[in-house]
Amino acid sequence: MLKFALYNYTPQRRLRKASFEEQDLSRRILLFKDGRKTATTWAANMMAQSLRLIDLSDTIIICVPASCQHTYTRRFKRFTKTLCEKCNAINGFDYVHVVGKRDKRHIASTDSVLSNILIDSDKLSGQKVLVIDDIVTTGQTAECFIKMVENAGANVRMTCFLAKTKERYRYS
Repeated sequence: MLKFALYNYTPQRRLRKASFEEQDLSRRILLFKDGRKTATTWAANMMAQSLRLIDLSDTIIICVPASCQHTYTRRFKRFTKTLCEKCNAINGFDYVHVVGKRDKRHIASTDSVLSNILIDSDKLSGQKVLVIDDIVTTGQTAECFIKMVENAGANVRMTCFLAKTKERYRYS
């Protein structure tokens, strides 16, 4: 399965030493995570541009859910709609539901990462799926979600991330 990220994301704790371009990109990504319309449109356009050579007409696009339904909707509903229109893909936003609220990924244990997610297996069974997430650091959340989608009978063909966390290492 193909996995890729469009950008490198500089974490907040590293932004003080980051370049202007890195700070600007980090700001855009955080605005996207807040569900701001301009950032959502920007993210959908960038993702659509990177996927433009792939025929997605028979592919369902779904996003890795956030910690609650409100955040998931705010962050991904407009994004998924815009991206699917631009890529001629099937919008799978409504196939995933977050029940209640869980701890955010950086706080939660690995076992409880997606324990409150419901997937409509009737709509995903036997379908090609493209999974999208905003930021990947370790990839554990995406991997857990991909397993859930595959257990629902879907064939996950590709995973795309808006950005991957850029870590800077010091060598002594």
